Amino acid sequence: MLRSKFVVSFGMTLAMMVALGVVAPHPVIAGQTEPEVTFAKDIAPILQRSCQHCHQADSVAPMPLITYEEVRPWARAIKNRTGLGPVAGVMPPWYVEKNIGIQEYQFDPSLSAEEIVQIATWADNGAPRGNPADMPPPMALGGASVWHAGEPDLITRTEEIAMAGDAPDWWGEIKPVSVGIDEDRYVKSVEIREVNDVLETEDVRETVGGRFIFHHMIWGTAVLDDEGRPTGRPGFWPVHEVGRNADVFDPEGAPLLQAGSLVVSDSVHLHSNGKDTRSHLEIGWRFHDKGYEPKYNWALRPLGNAVDIDIKANQKDQELHAYYVLPSHMKITTFEPHLHAPGARMCLEAIWGINVETLTCAGYDHNWVRGYQYAPGFEPLLPKGTILHIKGYMDNTAGNRNIPDPRNWQGSGNRSVSNMFIDLGNGVSLTDEQFEEEMNKRRVSRKMTRNTHIVGCPLCGAPPATPADLARISVNDAETALAEAEEAVSEATEELEAAKARATEAESSGAQQQQ
Repeated sequence: MLRSKFVVSFGMTLAMMVALGVVAPHPVIAGQTEPEVTFAKDIAPILQRSCQHCHQADSVAPMPLITYEEVRPWARAIKNRTGLGPVAGVMPPWYVEKNIGIQEYQFDPSLSAEEIVQIATWADNGAPRGNPADMPPPMALGGASVWHAGEPDLITRTEEIAMAGDAPDWWGEIKPVSVGIDEDRYVKSVEIREVNDVLETEDVRETVGGRFIFHHMIWGTAVLDDEGRPTGRPGFWPVHEVGRNADVFDPEGAPLLQAGSLVVSDSVHLHSNGKDTRSHLEIGWRFHDKGYEPKYNWALRPLGNAVDIDIKANQKDQELHAYYVLPSHMKITTFEPHLHAPGARMCLEAIWGINVETLTCAGYDHNWVRGYQYAPGFEPLLPKGTILHIKGYMDNTAGNRNIPDPRNWQGSGNRSVSNMFIDLGNGVSLTDEQFEEEMNKRRVSRKMTRNTHIVGCPLCGAPPATPADLARISVNDAETALAEAEEAVSEATEELEAAKARATEAESSGAQQQQ
């Protein structure tokens, strides 16, 4: 009786809602059916664009997803993994949250909401093949040898390292190796891949990095003298991390690779994959044409905390915070969360005056680390003095598969079971004139009006600066620099006089002792 009353009541309520226009009835046309979702017509194009770069024979993924016969047994798993949302384990591994911040990125393999529904519908309906004539042309395959940013102009190989399958984490220095370049060149992109002797096997344990043993490498390049001391300007390059995509630098702000450089690193993190492994890294360099000169200066930003982290046991959504004040105008080209095993999410905010704006939020998976490169015309343009704020969310519970034992407190450290909290992104620094020029280009390209707000450009809504405004800014900056220099000279003079006085006193004391 109770069920009958509920059905009648619900039916009457639904009828009233339809009559009032709150719920629109789904139109039904005689003889019409929803078009069937098939592998050949709908699913294969998605896999080509977003999955097959890794899921092909002799590559980094555990199974190829090229032919229908290869894909069909995994239909249910593909539905589950693509429907997870921007969290650890989602496929393809891209964790940017699509409901906040900037949404335009280069090399974005993520699926649209419609594509996720298509995959689910296909799997739920028995994963039909469809008409083979609907298949798209096959994409070029190359296994683990594929360079995603294009064939390099130069490849540098690090020394081979051996690691036992049951070895603990190792962190330390690798032997410097020659880059192999005899002239200065500006770098268009750099990409690093691991080459080891277990990539073609399947029986490796599920662990941080999967089949790889290099979890990350903080590295640079340097020209050394005969005694091993750096000469000239050192080169700092984006950190290599497992699963990391290529770094393509701002076309007008490329970094310089000096002739005679060596690859140097005293911060390599190795994590065993369950099998005895011999491995090395290959660094692929792509260069600008000879004669290229950068317009802007490439810049890293020291934003993060790796020294006093406090992660409590059996708690999720624990927050970490770090701040950095921009010393100059900056166009931010990449955002790259770097956490360790408890890491679940990181957001990047820009604080300018009373305005706080989220630029990007992204989930995090310590097994597959991503860097996010903003698309041209959508990079944050931030004025000098902007406070960058990163907020990290840590999950030290049994629900995080990367945690070996959530009962343990965790602090800072280099091991995967210790913690880091860093944004490893980069960008280019801008002068006053360059900053104004970039904002004007953004206003035009985005067809800005009085009511337009551009995420990541807090001053784009301000009236363009006149030449007189820029001149006054330059004068103020020069006066500030002069005052700081005069203060530094005064302090140095005082220190010099104090040192002379100490020297005179010491000489006098020594002479008295001799008498």
